[in-house]
Amino acid sequence: MADNSNKHQANAQFAKAQRAQDAKKATQEYESSAMAMRAKTERLRALRLERDAANPQPAAAPKRKANKKAASGNLSDWLDGQAKEGRNS
Repeated sequence: MADNSNKHQANAQFAKAQRAQDAKKATQEYESSAMAMRAKTERLRALRLERDAANPQPAAAPKRKANKKAASGNLSDWLDGQAKEGRNS
C-alpha cells in the first residue's frame, strides 16, 4: 500500500513539473509572438508614414451647412399653410 502511495506522489510530482514546463514554454511562445507583432507593427507604421510623407493628401474642402427653411415661429401660420395645401386638420 505504501508502494502505491509513493507511485501516486511520484506521478503527481511529475505532472506538476510537466505543467510547469508547459507553462514556461507557452509563456515564451506568447512573448516571442508579441515581440514579433510589435516589430511588424513598427515596420508597417514606418512604411505608412513614409508613404504618407511622399504623397500628401489634399486639404479637404470645408463642409457646407444645409440650408434650412426659415421657421415662421407660430402655430397659426403653420395651420394656414397646411390648409392651403389641402390638408384638413
